[in-house]
Amino acid sequence: MMTTISKKINPKVFYPSTLIIFTLLVWTLSAPEYAANIFNKVQGLIIENGSWFYVLSVAVILSFVIYLSVSRYGDIKLGPDHASPKYKLSTWISMLFAAGMGIGLMFFGVAEPVMHYLSPPTAEAGSLEAIKEAMKITFFHWGFHAWAIYAIVALILAYFSYRKGLPLTLRSALYPIIGDKIYGWPGHLVDIFAVVGTVFGVATSLGLGASQVNAGLNYLLQIEISTSNQLFIMIGIITMASVSVATGLDKGIKILSELNMLMAIMLLLLIFLLGPTVFLLQAYMQNIGAYLSDIVANTFNLFAYEKKSWIGGWTIFYWGWWLAWAPFVGLFIARISRGRTIREFVLGVLIVPTAFTLLWMTIFGNSAIFQMVDNGVLSIGEMVNENSAYGLFAFIETLPWATTLIGISILMIVVFFVTSCDSGAMVIDMLCSNGLSETPLWQRLFWAIAVGVVAATLTIAGGLQALQTMTIASALPFSIVLLIACFGLLRSLNLDSVKRDTLTLNPSAQAIHSSEHNWQQRLDNILSTPNKKNVESFIHGRVNKALVKVKNYFQTNDIDAQILSSDKGLSLKVAHGDEQDFLYLIRQSEHSQPEFNSDDNLDSYYRAEVHLGEGGQDYDIMGWSEEAIINDIVDQYQKHLHYLHLIRD
Repeated sequence: MMTTISKKINPKVFYPSTLIIFTLLVWTLSAPEYAANIFNKVQGLIIENGSWFYVLSVAVILSFVIYLSVSRYGDIKLGPDHASPKYKLSTWISMLFAAGMGIGLMFFGVAEPVMHYLSPPTAEAGSLEAIKEAMKITFFHWGFHAWAIYAIVALILAYFSYRKGLPLTLRSALYPIIGDKIYGWPGHLVDIFAVVGTVFGVATSLGLGASQVNAGLNYLLQIEISTSNQLFIMIGIITMASVSVATGLDKGIKILSELNMLMAIMLLLLIFLLGPTVFLLQAYMQNIGAYLSDIVANTFNLFAYEKKSWIGGWTIFYWGWWLAWAPFVGLFIARISRGRTIREFVLGVLIVPTAFTLLWMTIFGNSAIFQMVDNGVLSIGEMVNENSAYGLFAFIETLPWATTLIGISILMIVVFFVTSCDSGAMVIDMLCSNGLSETPLWQRLFWAIAVGVVAATLTIAGGLQALQTMTIASALPFSIVLLIACFGLLRSLNLDSVKRDTLTLNPSAQAIHSSEHNWQQRLDNILSTPNKKNVESFIHGRVNKALVKVKNYFQTNDIDAQILSSDKGLSLKVAHGDEQDFLYLIRQSEHSQPEFNSDDNLDSYYRAEVHLGEGGQDYDIMGWSEEAIINDIVDQYQKHLHYLHLIRD
């Protein structure tokens, strides 16, 4: 057992992280007011002197993400060229949405628009302009900027892990900056930072969310709002999260994410139909227009001339919170995004969740303000001011079928918290295990329970607010690292693009026309659908002979070359010292029989496909002559040397 543990756990991350978490927890518990005062002073200094940097950083990140999606880099895959997505689009979006913002929408969907309406930064409180400004600000805080922060972290991690073979942990984001030092203490420190931030971020949200569940149960079942009841709620959530963690990503987290997405759509439709339907459609269109038309001005607005403190309590708070959560959410999104192109990834992470989030804010936020303004239900604003956790239920109570809707809402909040806790535990475990996802069960359960213990302890003794402030303050150094990592990603993508430009995905004319076969024989090869045995015989016979001849020729010229055999096939590897090695792999791949094939007894046929270091090249050399195979190897090797020449200059 100890051997297994030593292989899975990275002790230089696991033990320091655990010690730091324990130390911060004890300090916050022993002197919650002092800790809160220290963290608040730090945050105050950051807002006063560094708010411009937060605003600039987020603006650069959003611009960079959009640029990547429309640039020539958009076709590059997060993985080898032949990789395909593991999850269908709907499942993928459900999973990233549940981990990214699901619980925030339940908490702030009503509360934030109402708070901005009652206390807008520039408009007169309670006026028509205040309504417009409230929705525009809410859209701004929950729109493209937030998802761009998640997207860039996930993109950096997925690219360097799946395409460059680095560990799927936060340290890999530093590879363009410090190279192989990511495997030493600089990398360990980055992962420790991510572990501590994720534990306290998820624990803080769990503690705050338990109060909302308690408020909903008070509305629904008159259950007393108390610390003890909130502890029972946390225990229930952590128990369910532990079960989900135990079943793994493809079962627990996947199923819960899809369930919650269905419930979210159902609740959204019910509120939409029971509320002012036509008005909400009109408001959604107008809100989007106002958001898009002012996005540049709002992005860079620091209220420098008005000298308002509002931005520190709202925009800077949100930017810091999204940045603080980015290591957790970004790593989780990276984990589920292998095989997607950069363009597909950015559009999926940026456009779809943002559109749904803004629709949610319109239907809940505009409906709540409509009830206050047109129907005189001022109790919604009073409840929001008293405790923002009550806002959702105060609004739903004004609608038909309130009991049913509140019940659905409570269930959604619980499931959202379960998915946040189990995905958080999975991410923390990966950070402590060198990016491995298949780890012993006890490790995943340890972190799921640890998050619950931290949240429960802080709820009893106070200190949640202090740690929330600390988490946001930690976003400042992370944003600096992230901007440098963006530059490193751009450099690496440029090299990748140069390499792609030197390759053609079709077999070379030289290789084809040097074949000894006549055109009928070549056409027979193209139309044939060989079985597994035929392809294996071809690879280990003719292909092997060709590889041996090329290897021997390299060796006579004092170039290190070797033939490697694996269950994937045969490959020729040519070493180039500190520069990128050349890899030419022939592997068998199974495919469904085409309709024109007359052999109904075979469901599939096999191809002998060429794979380079970048992945599969989508062409088949089955049936080629030995000379044609050799010419293709030489052709691809020439392109590899040309690539090395280009990047060397």
